[in-house]
Amino acid sequence: MKQNITLAIDKPLLKRAKAIAAQRGTSISGLLGQELARLVDREAAYTEAKTKALVHLENPYHLGGTGIPDREALHDRQSLR
Repeated sequence: MKQNITLAIDKPLLKRAKAIAAQRGTSISGLLGQELARLVDREAAYTEAKTKALVHLENPYHLGGTGIPDREALHDRQSLR
């Protein structure tokens, strides 16, 4: 179900928007509807990606390392000789 809204924009902007809508074979209403739909879809995709990324941060992958030895073992030069 569609609903009408009232929108106040500057005349120069309206003139340019009408030209763009005409080039695309649609109306100002159709043009605005398409752009709003894209905006809402992008926002939903961003929110989903953010949620997935935060889940991965909370549960990181184990990359197979064995951990770092203590400071003394790291600087032991005897084992390098």
